[in-house]
Amino acid sequence: MVKVGDEVSNKQVIFRDYVIGSPKESDMYLTTGTIKLKVPEGSNAVLVKNLSICPPVFGYGVAKVLDSGHPELKAGDLVWGITGWEEYTLITKTTDTLIKIQHTDVPLSYYTGILGMPGMTAYAGFYEVGTPKKGEYVFVSAASGAVGQLIGQFAKLEGCYVVGSAGSKEKVDLLKNKLGFDEAFNYKEEHDLNAALKRYFPEGIDVYFEHVGGKMLDAVLLNMRHHGRIAVCGMISQYNLDKPEGIKNLLHIGFKWIQMKGFTHRNYYHLYPKFLDLVLPYIREKKMVYVEDLVEGLESGPAALVGLFSGRNFGKQVVVVACE
Repeated sequence: MVKVGDEVSNKQVIFRDYVIGSPKESDMYLTTGTIKLKVPEGSNAVLVKNLSICPPVFGYGVAKVLDSGHPELKAGDLVWGITGWEEYTLITKTTDTLIKIQHTDVPLSYYTGILGMPGMTAYAGFYEVGTPKKGEYVFVSAASGAVGQLIGQFAKLEGCYVVGSAGSKEKVDLLKNKLGFDEAFNYKEEHDLNAALKRYFPEGIDVYFEHVGGKMLDAVLLNMRHHGRIAVCGMISQYNLDKPEGIKNLLHIGFKWIQMKGFTHRNYYHLYPKFLDLVLPYIREKKMVYVEDLVEGLESGPAALVGLFSGRNFGKQVVVVACE
């Protein structure tokens, strides 16, 4: 049993070098260092034991506070926020990076997903940026991912018609049979994305939630309705390209009076209490579900990260580091 003040071993996942293109497992390695389980005297730092984390190597996770110089956090508190891919992390920049977990009647891993950054991203994108109205036509790309699966469910709860795209038959089945999407299609099987969107949206798209970019965005622009809205929070098809693909159909933004707006969850942290008031009852009443792809052990982290870029994950990818 470790205690505050002990010096203990600390497994970490480290990149060998700057990665060009898509990451490979060989780009990372597992190492073991040491860490003293105590925050520096007089600091506002927080020392945490990481319980579950999500890619990338420096990203969001759920952790238990072991020692704290922060006035609002004490030993034993559970938090979510930015942490490292390691067993223990000394967090020195705590402003707006750690949020105390108040509700523990749901799985703690949910705070890496539906109740954490992806949840806030979906909430902000839906209610503050895209603002779909009852009866409108909504399209979500990368719809089975951490954010997309939530946007689709928000849209259905608000009375919209929702179609999602994903990269396998199994993910398409998930969207239609578990997450409640009206329709879904495997973009890898569509040789003409414009024709596919016309098939599912014969009257056009009112709101598009952009997670992919490239050819998908180009096809969507052809199918947007007048006064449509595009909420942009990611373009995963472009992240690892040496030369990002150009978009040919931008003129449609002008003559269709389309609003296209980028955003991240960081702009909307002030809405987190309001977000919890909406989403927690949905979870408890089983009006919303959340699909996670859990892998055990820090050593599983590199493979989990690499799998994100090939679509290997099934739902929100989470690495379980330790039990509480």
